[in-house]
Amino acid sequence: MDAPLQGSLLPAALLFTHSVAAMAQENAAFAAGPEEPPRRRGRQRYVEKDGRCNVQQGNVRETYRYLTDLFTTLVDLQWRLSLLFFVLAYALTWLFFGAIWWLIAYGRGDLEHLEDTTWTPCVNNLNGFVAAFLFSIETETTIGYGHRVITDQCPEGIVLLLLQAILGSMVNAFMVGCMFVKISQPNKRAATLVFSSHAVVSLRDGRLCLMFRVGDLRSSHIVEASIRAKLIRSRQTLEGEFIPLHQTDLSVGFETGDDRLFLVSPLVISHEIDAASPFWEASRRALERDDFEIVVILEGMVEATGMTCQARSSYLVDEVLWGHRFTSVLTLEDGFYEVDYASFHQTFEVPTPSCSARELAEAAARLDAHLYWSIPSRLDEKVEEEGAGEGAGGGVGADKEQNGCLPPPESESKV
Repeated sequence: MDAPLQGSLLPAALLFTHSVAAMAQENAAFAAGPEEPPRRRGRQRYVEKDGRCNVQQGNVRETYRYLTDLFTTLVDLQWRLSLLFFVLAYALTWLFFGAIWWLIAYGRGDLEHLEDTTWTPCVNNLNGFVAAFLFSIETETTIGYGHRVITDQCPEGIVLLLLQAILGSMVNAFMVGCMFVKISQPNKRAATLVFSSHAVVSLRDGRLCLMFRVGDLRSSHIVEASIRAKLIRSRQTLEGEFIPLHQTDLSVGFETGDDRLFLVSPLVISHEIDAASPFWEASRRALERDDFEIVVILEGMVEATGMTCQARSSYLVDEVLWGHRFTSVLTLEDGFYEVDYASFHQTFEVPTPSCSARELAEAAARLDAHLYWSIPSRLDEKVEEEGAGEGAGGGVGADKEQNGCLPPPESESKV
């Protein structure tokens, strides 16, 4: 084949190959169906569902502040670290004073006169470091002296005995108090306070409301229980400042006192979406595209201990169900009410408009105005009838109708 002919056929072959490949890609895309929209990356929770705050303190340079409040630091430690510190506190104290008892015996020469019956040691039958360690344990724990006992010929031993008794009592009070507070922490009581797994948006008395449910699994009640809700989402100020975790209060009845709960049976907490609500202009579609987190906080005093307890949970935008309502969990039995916690988290769909609360309020206002102007009143009918009757005989009735004045009532005209 000639070179000029071969050069002219090469671009045509490349173009044909490119078109065939493009057609194959289009057919594959058509066969695969419509492309799925990309999944939105899940929001990082500020508060976990179990109430733990997902915040870690970093680059804390002033660590000495933790030692200034050592008691709270020990209470906040994890259980394994608290138990380790508890064991070390006693073991090191016993070892420290045991070493001092051994040094006293060594300095006095008691260890060199173990077989001398005429020698009066500081501590009888103290023949080494192990015996001194056991004597330290007996002194601090007040177990009692049987084989080893201090004598009255050792003034330095008497002083050390007083110091160990005082310091041992302080260590006992500190460590036992720390463990008691840790065991009786009220956050364990919060484990039996449950929140619904989802929040719902539906109509209540003709108004859109954001609702969630709370319940108490124990028979002992939470005294002076109160509920709060916070909206966590990013915002940018007019000056351009970006606030990543801005907190906004969601009213759950603070003005009316509905936030004070009598938590004997599960309650549905409602946030009315009004003009003061951050969801005032949020429709169903806009709410699904939004990115926020709702943190709910339940506080109260434990009836058994009187300590303040706080339970927390949160709801992401994917956990807010539009057009749903909670299933009833309370039934009336023979002489008592029964709560069925098996359906505590269950919801069901109800007819709910997809528009925002602002649009719903405007539509209701327009409907009220239309009904007001479309219903004729009896006074307007009287004005029209009398105006038509007096229009031919004079202008008195016409003048009154033009000026908007109403004729006197029927009883007064007859008189």
